Order: sequence, then structure tokens, then C-alpha cells
Amino acid sequence: MSSALTDLCRYPIVQAPMAGGASCPQLVAAVSEAGGLGFLAAGYKTADGMYNEIKQLRGLTGQPFGVNLFMPQPALADPSAVEVYRHQLAGEAAWYETPLGDPDTGGDDNYDAKLAVLLDDPVPAVSFTFGCPTRDTLDAFAGVGTYTVVTVTTPEEAQTAQWAGADALCVQGIEAGGHQSTHRDDPQTDGTGIGLLSLVSQVRETVQIPIVATGGLMRGSQIAAVLAAGAEAAQLGTAFLVCPESGANPLHKQALTNPLFVRTALTRVFSGRPARGLVNRFMREHGPYAPAAYPQVHYLTAGLRKAAAKAGDAQGMALWAGQGHRMARELPAGRLVRLLAEELDAARTAVSTGSTQ
Repeated sequence: MSSALTDLCRYPIVQAPMAGGASCPQLVAAVSEAGGLGFLAAGYKTADGMYNEIKQLRGLTGQPFGVNLFMPQPALADPSAVEVYRHQLAGEAAWYETPLGDPDTGGDDNYDAKLAVLLDDPVPAVSFTFGCPTRDTLDAFAGVGTYTVVTVTTPEEAQTAQWAGADALCVQGIEAGGHQSTHRDDPQTDGTGIGLLSLVSQVRETVQIPIVATGGLMRGSQIAAVLAAGAEAAQLGTAFLVCPESGANPLHKQALTNPLFVRTALTRVFSGRPARGLVNRFMREHGPYAPAAYPQVHYLTAGLRKAAAKAGDAQGMALWAGQGHRMARELPAGRLVRLLAEELDAARTAVSTGSTQ
């Protein structure tokens, strides 16, 4: 690993920031304490909510950690398309006995307020999703000693992030669970993302800054593969989702290895932006009609998702999961970090000795 990443974690293992509650302080602390790099997810939180979680996390660990921010989104959604989708979901609202949410809650995710908090009281690392910050913002973080990571899905986005002054890239393959972190949400490109190994190799030939690879990774041998392709570290989300420290809903955790859910797919059904999750009833019934409207659809369906969870109905929830979800292991987060590190060492040893085992 590059010296800066080495300073942040003993092992080249990063716990992905999973918005919606999974990446809680307890999970992040357990990962960082074990030698990985844990990330808090600040998406969908207020600036005060983010600050309180950082304060709680600092009480749990003195090890480095990161915070992930969502970039503000341009107002591109067609209000009429959102209204049509609202009518499409009327039956769901009646079934779960809950009103649909207000799609016009806002698209900036309290970005400026969160920047102010993180620059006033710096954390070791900050990553960005759904776009690239300005050079001034990245320079400001550099000035307070914060390591910056920009999530990218193409070599072109990687170049943009390097030019803007990012310290590193989180290179996301199409196998990844949750939202695809494209910088521009273009419906014409839905499903055309690049597989992780190919993407890491392409980005490695495009930029000079460190790469953190993410997308479908569940085993130390897979981490070895992306490191061999040119990454300095690997980021895993779904692998940590089932840990007891994870704040994910128990139904979500159970669904990852439930034979009832046989595959994942990219969908706009819950948020209006492409995201990979377990295919369930809600996705099958409404996916074909979901508009390109983020975060409007996210706020529109928020109440439905909460009501489904409260009712114990996984068929109405957003079950975000990467393609490797069936390989999830229900282990304490610290133990999982150490096991991944052991598997990584074993894979490297097998390659160096020419073993086929």
C-alpha cells in the first residue's frame, strides 16, 4: 500500500460506507480496531447527526476511520414522471397503511453543512459518492490533514478526480451492492458498467494516484486479485453487512443468504438511481416503471420501506447486496477483518510458491 494508506490501516481492507444505518459507529470501530479502515456513512443524515456519530465513534476507538459524503445532485428529474410513479405506488401505500413521502425534500443532502463540520473538526479520511468535489474543497481537506477518496465508475471519472486533487480513488465495479456511484446519472447507460477487475486495470493505466477497489468482494483471495490488478486496497460492503455490529435490519441480514433470494439486479425502484439489490416483489412489480429521479424517488418510497421493515416484509424492502452476497459470513467484524487478512496472505503465498490450492 501507499504510505498514506498504510498510516490509516494495517491491512488493505476498507469497510464500505453503507447509508441507511448499516455503517454505524459500532461496526466502524470494530473494523478499525482490527486493522482495517472503517467508514461512517453520512448520507441521508443531518450535519448534526453526522457529528454525533463521529463523536460516538471517537469514544469507541482511537484508530483512524473515514466519513462518506453524498455529492449534491443536479435538478434533472421530470416532475411529471415522479407524479406518475406516485400513482403507481398508491396501492403500496394502501397495503402498508402509510403515506408516500415528499419527493421534494431536497437534493443537496446537507453537503455544505457537513463540509463545514468536517473541516472544523477534521477526521482522518473523507470519501465522496455521486460525483467529484471541487479542487478548492479537496485542497481544504488537504490543508487540515484529511485523506480524500473519490468514488469512480469509469476511467474518465478517475481522471477528473485526479485532476481535482483527490488523494485516492475508490474504483467501483458493476458487481457492487447499493448505488452505482456514477458522476452523471444517465438512463442511457443503465446496466453498462464495467466489471471490477477490468475497471481497476483500465483506471490503473489512466491515473497515478492510489486505487481502492470495490464491487462484489467477499474473500481474501478476491482481495489478492484486485491488488494484483493494481489496487492498493479493497473495499467490502456486503461482507460486513451481516456482522452483529452492523446496523442493518435483521431481515436484510437474513435475506443475503436466504435461498428465496436467488439473484441481484440493478434497479431505480427505491431511489430513482441505479442500485444493486436482491430481487424481491417490489423490485419486480415496480422496477420497470421507476423514473430516473434521485433523490426524489428515495424520499417518495422512504415510508414504504420503513413500513415494510416494521411489518417484517422483506419483499417490500430495499435489500441492497453485491453479487457475492451468498458468500456472506456471519462473523464479528473484527474476526472477519482478521480472516480476510489471513485469506489474503494464503492467496499470496499460493501464487508465490506456484501452488494451485
